[in-house]
Amino acid sequence: MRSAVIGTALAALLVAPPLAARAKEAPPSAQAEAAPAVTPDAALAELQRGNVRFVHGKATHPHDTAKFRATLATGQHPRAAILGCADSRVPPELVFDEGLGDLFVVRVAGNVASALDIGSVEYAVEHLGVNLVVVLGHHSCGAVKATVDSGGKAEGNIGAIVEEIAPAVEQARHSPGKEGLVNDAVHVNAHRTAEALAAKSPILAEAVEAGKLKIVVGVYDLASGAVEFE
Repeated sequence: MRSAVIGTALAALLVAPPLAARAKEAPPSAQAEAAPAVTPDAALAELQRGNVRFVHGKATHPHDTAKFRATLATGQHPRAAILGCADSRVPPELVFDEGLGDLFVVRVAGNVASALDIGSVEYAVEHLGVNLVVVLGHHSCGAVKATVDSGGKAEGNIGAIVEEIAPAVEQARHSPGKEGLVNDAVHVNAHRTAEALAAKSPILAEAVEAGKLKIVVGVYDLASGAVEFE
């Protein structure tokens, strides 16, 4: 499935310039005004194109100039929110070849959905107009492996993270896939987090029900750099 996603996104990249590139051609005021109009599907397509560029070593590193940075001093209009893992190997801005002001990023070990994390996503949706949320897991996740190795129990505050991930490990254990327990659980955990966002948040649930918000799952492969959207 991953190769199909990359192939589709690469084809789109060849026929249309990325949104970030087009934004660079417009004056700062036009950039700020145009950003909220991006649809969930268009935002997702842009993330896919950016990931293809990243995978193939063709990253453009958009919106990183001092001039553009100055335009963000009065406000932000990110096109998507990413709830991802805190792992140092998975920075969303690099993975999706995005720049300053493009993504609203919430990172926590194991990409779990605690009340604080959900509140941050709610802010992005309700106050910044974000209409695409990506829950981004990744293969060989340390938090998931720790949950597997510890049997679902851990000391200190890490225990709160392990407790959130434990149900995903158990689900993967009873319904094994083809990637091994840890990576199988990574996929399950990302989906459980996506489900929890709407289940635990009336704000997000209402936006999804009204068709104003799309919540999707992506899993990043550390070796290839590719994100598989599910």
